[in-house]
Amino acid sequence: MKNSFLCAIILLCCTNPLVAEDLTGTWASVHVAPDGNRSYTYFDLVQKGNELSGIVRFPWGDLPLIECAISGNRFHFAAAIDNARFDYNSQLVNGALQMTLSYHDGRQTTLLAERAASGLVVPPKIPLPALHAVPYNGLAARPPMGWNSWNHFHGDVDDAIIRSTADAMAANGLREAGYSYIVIDDTWEGQRDPQGVIHPNKKFPDMKALADYVHSKGLKFGIYSTPGPKTCADYEGSYGHEEQDAATFAAWGVDYLKYDWCSAFRIYANSEMRAVYQKMGDALQASGRPIVYSLCQSGKDNVWEWGPLVGGNLWRTTDDIADNWKAISANGFSQDPLAEYAAPGHWNDPDMLEIGNGGMTDDEYRSHMSLWAILASPLMAGNDLRSVKASVLSILANKEVIAIDQDALGKQGGRIKRIEQVEIWKRSLAGGDIAIAVFNRGNDVAKVSVRWSDLQLSSPAKVRDVWEEKNLIPAKELQTVLKPHAVLMMRLQMN
Repeated sequence: MKNSFLCAIILLCCTNPLVAEDLTGTWASVHVAPDGNRSYTYFDLVQKGNELSGIVRFPWGDLPLIECAISGNRFHFAAAIDNARFDYNSQLVNGALQMTLSYHDGRQTTLLAERAASGLVVPPKIPLPALHAVPYNGLAARPPMGWNSWNHFHGDVDDAIIRSTADAMAANGLREAGYSYIVIDDTWEGQRDPQGVIHPNKKFPDMKALADYVHSKGLKFGIYSTPGPKTCADYEGSYGHEEQDAATFAAWGVDYLKYDWCSAFRIYANSEMRAVYQKMGDALQASGRPIVYSLCQSGKDNVWEWGPLVGGNLWRTTDDIADNWKAISANGFSQDPLAEYAAPGHWNDPDMLEIGNGGMTDDEYRSHMSLWAILASPLMAGNDLRSVKASVLSILANKEVIAIDQDALGKQGGRIKRIEQVEIWKRSLAGGDIAIAVFNRGNDVAKVSVRWSDLQLSSPAKVRDVWEEKNLIPAKELQTVLKPHAVLMMRLQMN
């Protein structure tokens, strides 16, 4: 979620000065959420004659200004990272910056930035513990499956949405298909009491009662936090309260923790991540409750090498996903080199599913689901399950695809052949079966004809098309025609 890295590069990007006031300095914009939380974005600007440079400091990371243009007291600049872009159209009015912020997904909001006497306040660094191996907690023997609130609802999530989502999962077949976790992402956090205990904000009046409700539906309950002082949405983090928060989560009945790097980067170097995540890993084990531990830090510092050593059950290997083919491709098709690090209890995570959020075709969503299954990835749905279309539900709940993802062998698949824009991926399954997925990554129809021997396979005794849910006639070669961004996924029974 919300990538967190410090970018120290300053880009010179604006010409044509006629600005009524020198913009040099720190400007602060505050956003007050409906729940009362105040989040801050800072703009560190430097104007030198006809040039403007600077950094936008979000709660989750810092980005340099790009694509600036000035005309009188109006100016434009942008900030971008991976799958996210932020465009600011601004005007100087009475010494303040009136801004219209346009997001990459079409949303817009208005901001007011005023000169600030000082910028971000970073708390003092707390010494980290010595490195040691946190024992495996015995959980997530197969990739976790469930639902997370962020991709669809972002910060607009509350108790009622979580309860109605639990109702939907219990009624629409997803629970029976294996989806078990309901995870509240960022923006649930309230304030700490005088003893330092974290409390939820007014959107979640009773977290224990909510967890009990989710459990009553035969589901498990998850939550979100960060090792930094603030979450990615600028809510209260677990910095300095790791043991206390783990105990609180356990008392609420939490079964799953997503732990996002966010503002921790302002205090710790990437090379210190292992010790930082180890601290919460120890705290979760000391809580006395079995809690799946999901590390979320965009794959920095080769997390797959030390994730199991801090008690992690899954770890993000990529930047944030988005509901488009480019993002799915970037996150999913990059996972081939990491196959050796996946095993029962410990999974590579290319981020949550976007299936059903409306930005892609059903063909693209089937490719999304197929690739995640070949990768033995966690399957965390991210759409609105309360009003899901039948076609989307059929993708999320396909039992034969899920069976491949959840295969007991726990071996991640990988790419075995590339033919121009077509890629063929293979995954070994328990009992000797093999899963094959043929992806057309191109924008044109692709005809595929390849001998099994070219894939270093013998001719299968049985070929099952898992999306069409039908057996195919075994042959000496694989032949198919694929629409753009479509997939053929098969389960092969070998001789």
